[in-house]
Amino acid sequence: MVAQSAKLSVKEKIGYALGDTAANFIFQTMVMFQLVFYTDTFGITAAAAGTLLVVVRVWDAIFDPIMGVVADRTKTRWGKFRPWILWTAVPFGIMGFLTFVTPDFSSTGKLLYAYATYIVLMMVYSANNLPYSALSGVMTGDLGERTSLSSYRFVFAMLAQLVIQGLALPMVNYFGQGSSAHGYQVTMGIFSSLAVILFFITFATTRERIQPAPDQKASTRQHFADLLKNGPWMAMFILTLVLFITLAMRGSVVLYYFKYYVRDESLFSLFNVLGTSATIIGIFFSKSLAVRYGKRNVFIGGLSLTTVFTALFVLLPPDATGLMFAMEMLRQFVYGFTIPLLWAMMADVADYSEWKNRRRATGIVFSAIVFALKAGLGFGGAITGYVLSLYGYVPNVAQTADALNGIRLTMSVFPAVTFGVCVVCLFFYRINKQAEIQITDELAERRKKYALQESPPAVS
Repeated sequence: MVAQSAKLSVKEKIGYALGDTAANFIFQTMVMFQLVFYTDTFGITAAAAGTLLVVVRVWDAIFDPIMGVVADRTKTRWGKFRPWILWTAVPFGIMGFLTFVTPDFSSTGKLLYAYATYIVLMMVYSANNLPYSALSGVMTGDLGERTSLSSYRFVFAMLAQLVIQGLALPMVNYFGQGSSAHGYQVTMGIFSSLAVILFFITFATTRERIQPAPDQKASTRQHFADLLKNGPWMAMFILTLVLFITLAMRGSVVLYYFKYYVRDESLFSLFNVLGTSATIIGIFFSKSLAVRYGKRNVFIGGLSLTTVFTALFVLLPPDATGLMFAMEMLRQFVYGFTIPLLWAMMADVADYSEWKNRRRATGIVFSAIVFALKAGLGFGGAITGYVLSLYGYVPNVAQTADALNGIRLTMSVFPAVTFGVCVVCLFFYRINKQAEIQITDELAERRKKYALQESPPAVS
C-alpha cells in the first residue's frame, strides 16, 4: 500500500484537474444556457422547462445512490473510480451534444426529446462525475494535498467556465448566422469533443492510493445507515443542495438580465469573464486561508460576503453597468475562497465516516453529494423558470414591468436568501481544524497497521 499521506506531483494534480475542465465544458453550458436554450431556441415554455428539470431529479434520487454503490464495489486493475472516467468519456460527449440539438419535431415530440436527452445526460454525468469526485478522496490522505488538489481542480474548472462564458454565446451567433439552433449544435459539438479528450488525459495521469481496510465487511444498507448518523455529511448534503440551487438560479437568469433588463446582451460575456477571472484569483487564496483558519471558517466568511454582494444587485438601475461589473467581481472574488473547500471537506467527511465507523464507503458518501448537486442544478433552473412564468415572462419580446422585476429579484434577493441558508448549514458542520488533524493522524496509524498485515514476512 502506498503511504496515505503521499505527496502528489504537479503533473497528477493538473491531470486530475483537467477532468473538471472537461465536465465544465458541458456543465457550465447547462448552468448558463440550458433554460434560455429551452425557452428561446428549443421552443418550450418556461414552466414546461421548469417541470422537466424537476421531474428528472426523481430518477436521479434512484440512480445516484445505485451509482455510488456500483462505484464502491468496482474492482479493476485501474482501481475503483478511475475506470469510470474512461468508460463514460465518449457517452458524456455524445449526450452533451445531443441535449443541445433542436430536432424538427412537433411540440410534443420536442418535449419528449428534451426529457430523453436530459435524463440520459444526467445519468452519464453521475456515472462520470461521482467517481471523479470520489477519486480525490483516495488519491491522498494528506489534508494540505487535498486542499491543493481541490484548488488545482477548480482553477481548471474556472478556466472552462471562462471559455463558456466568454466564447459560447459569440460562437452560437457566429456558427448560427441567424439560427441559434444551428449555432448551439456546432458549439456544443466542439466543446463536447474537447471534453472527451480531456477525460482521457485525466484517466491516464491519476492514481488511487487509499483502499478500504482489508477486513472491512458491511452491507450497502449499513453504509447508508452510517450516512444518516453522520452529522457532518448531513450538513454538507443540505449545503450542497441549497448552494447549487442558488448557483443554477442566478446563473440561468444572467442572460435574461442583460437581454431584457440592461437591454444590452453584448455585455453578458464580458460580465461573466471578468467575474470568473476574479473567482480564479480568489481560489488562489483558499488554501492559505484554510490552513490558517480552517476550512469551515473560511467557507462561512466567504459565503457571508457573497450573500451581501449578491443582495446589493437589487439596488442597481439598468444603466449602472460599471457598478454591476465591479459588484460582480467583488462577489466572485470572495466566493472563490469557498470553491475548493466543498470537495475537500467531502473527502474529510469520508474520512470521518471511516474513523467513526471503521468502514470506508467513499463512493456512497460522494454519490449523495453529487445527487444534491444535480438536484440543486435542476431545482435552481426550475425555480427560475417558474419565477419567470409567474411574473409574466414571454420569450423574445419587450418585457412588462412585473417580468423585469422577477428577473431583477432572481439576480439579487432570491439567491442572497439561499446563500444565507448555506451559511447557516455550515454552523452544523462539526469537523473543525483540530478534528481534521486528529482524524487524519489516527487513520494514518490504522493504515500503517493494515499495510504491515498485508506485507509478506521477510525471508531470512
